[in-house]
Amino acid sequence: MGLDYKSSGVDIEAGYRSVELIKDYVKGTAREEVLGGLGGFAGAFSLNKIKDMEDPILLSGTDGCGTKVKLAFLMDTHDTIGIDAVAMCVNDVACSGGEPLFFLDYIACGKNIPEKIAAIVKGVAEGCKQAGAALVGGETAEHPDLMPEDEYDLAGFTVGVVDKKDMITGENIKKGDKIIGIASSGVHSNGFSLVRKVFEMTKESLDTYYDELGETLGEALIRPTKIYVKALADVKKAGITIKGCSHITGGGFYENIPRMLPDGVSVRINRDSYPIPPIFGLLKRTGDIDDKMMYNTYNMGLGMVIAVDPADVEGAIKAIEAAGEKAYLVGEVIDGNKEVELV
Repeated sequence: MGLDYKSSGVDIEAGYRSVELIKDYVKGTAREEVLGGLGGFAGAFSLNKIKDMEDPILLSGTDGCGTKVKLAFLMDTHDTIGIDAVAMCVNDVACSGGEPLFFLDYIACGKNIPEKIAAIVKGVAEGCKQAGAALVGGETAEHPDLMPEDEYDLAGFTVGVVDKKDMITGENIKKGDKIIGIASSGVHSNGFSLVRKVFEMTKESLDTYYDELGETLGEALIRPTKIYVKALADVKKAGITIKGCSHITGGGFYENIPRMLPDGVSVRINRDSYPIPPIFGLLKRTGDIDDKMMYNTYNMGLGMVIAVDPADVEGAIKAIEAAGEKAYLVGEVIDGNKEVELV
């Protein structure tokens, strides 16, 4: 018998089984604008509703989960990493004031194990539901010889929309404006290369229970990234203008907060104004990491920060908390040169 695709390491039948297993997850994310079903060559999405906007602007975002996927392999937990992939993309779109419309995922794997692929896509679909975005397509690519059989990488792409007048640009931020931080769930999806240097990445290490965490190390680290789409939309619905917004990802406070600032201002953050999740204290102590590096790598308990007029602080916090998130007044805008001052 001659060679076939399966003997080269690619199992077409496994691909078909994966698609069957994920169909219901995908269906659960559908919006009325989605046209056609799963299996077409392109995901189709009607823009009919957008016609009501004065000046619709499309926003897009793409990202992955970095080396957090290593944690998923070690813990054999694959149904949350998809939430991380969605969050990393849709939170960026929400930062500009946008509503995520649809999402596509890309999974590259050493070997297509349909149940594992289905677990990953289950997480992607859950993230899409939290963001109100439709999962309109994706790709699972089997890469024999390029990746080990039990490993995969996951990335995603989203498109959103905002009316130009509602875009969050940061251009009107001024001295005296207040900074509100929205709580993170922990490490989210950034800084895992450093995490893996601090803690031994073995099943035994990840299964170790820490009193200060109230859970195992693995449970604290794999907790998915928060999706802030609804919270930010609810602030807008409350009639409050978000002047600036920053998604605190890789680069922590020092790199991300300045991205929302116009020239001539800086931000002062009060470190004692909100509770820092215990995982960050454990990381800092175990790895002997200095404060500056911690705030330059991790979200330190705030996954998103927004700038609002002082008169809007109470209303904004109320709207965020009504959306199910925790929010704190953490700082203010001061004179400066797009810098972050921690006190």
